[in-house]
Formats: sequence, C-alpha cells, structure tokens
Amino acid sequence: MIKTSVNIMRGCFGGCSFCSITEHEGRIIQNRSKESILEELQEIRDKVPGFTGTISDLGGPTANMYRLGCSDPKAEANCRRPSCVFPGICHKLNTDHKHTIDLYRSAREVEGIKKVLIASGVRYDLAIESPEYVKELVTHHVGGYLKIAPEHTEKGPLDLMMKPGMGAYEQFKAMFEQYSAEAGKKQYLIPYFISAHPGTEDEDMLNLALWLKKNNFECDQVQNFYPSPMCNATAMYHAETNPLKRVKYKKRDVVPVAKGERQRRLHKALLRYHDPNNWPLIRQALVDMGKKHLIGDGPHCLIPADDQQKQTPAQRRKSGRHGANRFATKHTKSQPGFTPLRKGRNQPQATAAQPTKSQQRGKNAAKSKQVS
Repeated sequence: MIKTSVNIMRGCFGGCSFCSITEHEGRIIQNRSKESILEELQEIRDKVPGFTGTISDLGGPTANMYRLGCSDPKAEANCRRPSCVFPGICHKLNTDHKHTIDLYRSAREVEGIKKVLIASGVRYDLAIESPEYVKELVTHHVGGYLKIAPEHTEKGPLDLMMKPGMGAYEQFKAMFEQYSAEAGKKQYLIPYFISAHPGTEDEDMLNLALWLKKNNFECDQVQNFYPSPMCNATAMYHAETNPLKRVKYKKRDVVPVAKGERQRRLHKALLRYHDPNNWPLIRQALVDMGKKHLIGDGPHCLIPADDQQKQTPAQRRKSGRHGANRFATKHTKSQPGFTPLRKGRNQPQATAAQPTKSQQRGKNAAKSKQVS
C-alpha cells in the first residue's frame, strides 16, 4: 500500500488530545505543490514493479487539510488555541476544499492512472463545510469503504479528546449516503473508536456499545488508549487532571481514568460486545451497574443471557429439537397439554410380543423333530 501512496502534506491543526502529530509536525499545514505530486504519480507508474494503475492513497495525517489554514497571517502568528476546529471551527479558518478537488481531478487525468483512492482518515467536520468536496470524494475516490474517526459517542469523552459531537458525523453520513446513491455505488463508512480514554467511564462505554449495536456495527480491530509521549491525554492519564482548563493550586478538574486491568479490559470488551469471549465480563459488569435488563435475547439487550459459544450451531439457530414446542415429539410427557391416562381406565390390553422370523424358524424346526 505505501509504495503506491502519495503524501501531499504535513501537519494537522486538529489538536486531538490523544494524538501527537500537531506537536511533532506542526499546527500549520505544509503543502506540496500540485506539480510535485503529479510528478510522483508518474514516477510510481513508471518505476514501481507490478503497478496496476491504482493509487492507494493521496493524503497525509488527514485526507482533507490540503491548503487549508488561517485566513489572517497576523492572527495565525499570535494564536495559542490548541485546535482550530474545537470546540467549533474558527471563523478565521479557510475551509474551502477547491485545491483538494482540483488535485483529485488532475490526478485522475494522469495517463496510466486508473483509480485514485483516499485511504487517509477524513476530517468530516471540515468536509461538511464543502459539499462539493464530499461529492467528489464519494463519487470517484472511495474503494467501497471510507475511514472516519468519531472516536466516541458521548460528550464527556469527546470534549476531553477535543473531537466534534455526533451531530457532525450524522450530517456527513447523510451526505455520504446521498452521493453514493447518486453515483449508483454501494459504499460504507468505517468509524474508528477508542476505549479507555481518560475521562471515559463505564457508563460512557456502555452507551457507545449500545450505539454500535443499534447501528449494526461490529468492530473487529479496536484501539485501547495507551499513554504515548507528547499527548495531552497522557498528562490526563498520569495526573488525573484536565490540562485543557486552568489548573489552580489545591483546585483542579478531576478526570476519571481507567487504569486497572479489569476496567481497561471491560472498556475494550464493550467495543467488541459481539465477541462471545467478552460476554462473561460484560455480563458481570451489567449486573454491578444495575443494568440487568440489557442481558437477554430481546432487541433492546446488549448480550445474551447464556454463552452461545458453548452451544451447537443447531442450538444457536433454535432449530430442530432446540426450537419451538411444535418440534417436540408428540408422545413425550414434556409436551404442553399432555396428560397420562389413569391406571385401570381405558388401558390397552397387554398382548404377547410377536416372535421374530428367526425365532419362528427355530420353533418350526423343533416341532418337526418331535413329529419325526
């Protein structure tokens, strides 16, 4: 994948708490010229062995920050905001995606390039500011799946992550589905989520798991937060304090942190609620949280009441003798409505058992010997 991908920029002004890209690549985007990018596409076409004509990615830390930045150089030089897009998009930020759209169209026109895919994560709160970009992206540059990163569904963790709310996700999802239908394509969004991020409590992860089930998502690969260097979230993890707000002497904004092995395993297990190996841990946690109504086979339940991995496929399908009572053998006493006859009433008369053919032959031989 990397040998057929092209990096078009460096830096990120998102400032997510769990990411250090803003720190080591900068908050001001460093852009490559369009000519340089197109030249690299031609080099890949001519020099990469086995090149099939498909560019696997045209992006960077994010897919859609190419040539975006502050519209006021003086304000940019003095600004100390950790993020240009949180808690809302700065009114001085240029969100016009015309340069990115022009680059995509030029890349598609390069001789020998059949398909240009976008594999870098799309910052959807920026994308919805430019419907033309979303249409261009969805119509020509999605290979069936598009990665986006809402990271969570609950406001508490999202505020500490410095990520937008789910309203922006829903708006982007509606645009994505609309333009996919107009293009006559079946395409899907792949959302990324983080478990055990500082500020995330058990209730938050449970609500995320319920959202995933409601929307028919079953996460395969999930990210359990790990404190890494140069991240605000790492400071939250170790100090259990919110560094995004002013920290006063003997007064601080306390942040709940999932540190114990059991709690961190639980948060990750809730992201993979569909995995039978996680059901015992989730089941016990739901009981402790007073959420026993979420255990069962009902449509509102998160996990079943029993461990289906111990059942046979027929038991899981509830087929055959494991299904409804109509499949029960009619003469069994367990059938509903079955009442045995009383002794002495209407009892069938006992009859002698009929001999088998071999027994009958033996009797006939014995009689013939007596006669002789």
